[in-house]
Amino acid sequence: MPGIPLRNGGPAARIAVIPGDGIGAEVTPQAVKVLKAVAVPAKRALEFVEFDWSADKYLREGVTLPAGAVEMLRDEFDAILFGALGDPRVPSNQHAADILLGLRFQLDLYVNARPVELLHDRLTPLRDRTEKDIRLMVFRENTEGLYVGIGGNFKKDTPDEIAIQEDMNSRKGVERIIRYAFEYARKNGLKRVCMSDKSNAMTFAHGLWQRVFKAVRQEYADVDSRHLYIDTLAMELVRDPRQFDVIVTCNLFGDIISDLGAQLAGGLGLAPSGNIHPGKTSLFEPVHGSAPNIAGKGIANPLGSVLTSAMMLEFLGWTAEAAALRVAVRAALHENYVTPDLGGEKKTTEVGDWIAARAAKIASTSS
Repeated sequence: MPGIPLRNGGPAARIAVIPGDGIGAEVTPQAVKVLKAVAVPAKRALEFVEFDWSADKYLREGVTLPAGAVEMLRDEFDAILFGALGDPRVPSNQHAADILLGLRFQLDLYVNARPVELLHDRLTPLRDRTEKDIRLMVFRENTEGLYVGIGGNFKKDTPDEIAIQEDMNSRKGVERIIRYAFEYARKNGLKRVCMSDKSNAMTFAHGLWQRVFKAVRQEYADVDSRHLYIDTLAMELVRDPRQFDVIVTCNLFGDIISDLGAQLAGGLGLAPSGNIHPGKTSLFEPVHGSAPNIAGKGIANPLGSVLTSAMMLEFLGWTAEAAALRVAVRAALHENYVTPDLGGEKKTTEVGDWIAARAAKIASTSS
């Protein structure tokens, strides 16, 4: 999958690590291990600073995102490596919303980048599809839409209750994510951008998406661009994923369609993501969640976190090291050195050790 080389890589990088809850605390150390292993032969310096912003801390202290945390991350770190948040002891998921959504909004991480890439033919549920057929990028607007929390309840918990949730879209927000998608396609030699909305039903909010898309696409005549309603896009993505290179859409639809894409490529355990503001501190997280049902069993799949780390390295400009991680992950899948969810028998730490060794060997031959 083409990378996102949007930040100049230097000799050192400072990374904030937030393992979080559940399997986040198990897979994140494996990603750190792999990052350290690949940095050594490349003679690059990585500094990791870990922050305990977990459900345990929230239940113990009542603190979600500490005061001054956003400014500290923005000013003192190059990137954030995130694990997962979510704990059944916090049924409201308040700490997860405050921390993850808080960082997305307050750091203005307006790009949610979700690569969809099949790394082994056996992993897709689609018949007769191979690795060359499923390879695309989904860009989700990450700071607006239905996720901003504008709305409320009237006569709550009564038979007459009314609930309202507002879908907020700004021209600035829509234009910058659409433009980002076109720029990504152009820089990576990709020929097709598809914008998806539901403007036939959401005439005001997504009418804005239509108008902005029509204006911006005129600046990118070298890129084939088209529009699909979100329901049509979902059907077409399953019917023939080969027709897509880059998809760009709103916050809610991007959340849904990227998970559909992930399932076509082997499931959420292999799905990385980046929450990006070009040139500024950005956050990278696997999308599998905290999976409390398997937490503590030592069988969590670390490959999504490793692939997320590769995205982070690309963001920092370390493209060779990012490529080494991807090659190592692909090798683990093809040699079936994987956890039970992918049909293997290995433990989380065993996979982490294997990937670290393989990636270090690959990096040493390319440095």
